[in-house]
Amino acid sequence: MIIGIIGGTGGQGLGIALRFAEAGEDVIIGSRSLEKAQAAVDRVKELLGDVKNIRAMTNPDAAKAADILVLTVPLEAQKATLLSIKEGAAGKPLLDATGPLESCIGGSATKYIDLPEGSAAERSQAILPEAKVICAFNNISQTWFMQLGEPIDCDCLISGDDQAAKDLVTPLIEKIPGIRVIDCGKLERACIIEKITPLLIGLNIKNKCQFGGIRITGLDRGRVC
Repeated sequence: MIIGIIGGTGGQGLGIALRFAEAGEDVIIGSRSLEKAQAAVDRVKELLGDVKNIRAMTNPDAAKAADILVLTVPLEAQKATLLSIKEGAAGKPLLDATGPLESCIGGSATKYIDLPEGSAAERSQAILPEAKVICAFNNISQTWFMQLGEPIDCDCLISGDDQAAKDLVTPLIEKIPGIRVIDCGKLERACIIEKITPLLIGLNIKNKCQFGGIRITGLDRGRVC
């Protein structure tokens, strides 16, 4: 499987690319600018050594070449980025980590923006109806991804309408040490998952840390009635 990180030059995209490359997966970092994408690849190689399983492309080329896509752009860049990869994304799982936070419009990162589509992931699905959009990675701090050698102490909550796509990406995500994937159901649940992000940001600010995350407990105890 080839993983394309769309808009992968920011902190979150770089961190996800780093962890997947560390796990031995073939990774493409995409960007509007090939030069920026290459700079991100060079940074990964600085951290991991001169690995051969990561390369740079523009976002449209990355979408065409990859089997699974991960969208890691701010809300204000979401629509334009998705339109630029529409052809390449058709029929493919697209993990959407977009956070609809007020900081995108000059407000607070601890406040959520209500979108007409219901969530950022549902907005992606509306823009790319032929893609298999899955809300994912929203609640994991980018700081965690950059802690090489440390397991990430956070569950990855996902939601999406295509069960086969979720079944495909789950073992891939769980190759990142420490992460357990929790399937929260249909894509309509994305609004709940996305709203946890500003809560965690607020908790991190309050406690002067960058590692606050979420774990779901008790799911392995089985039915009690």
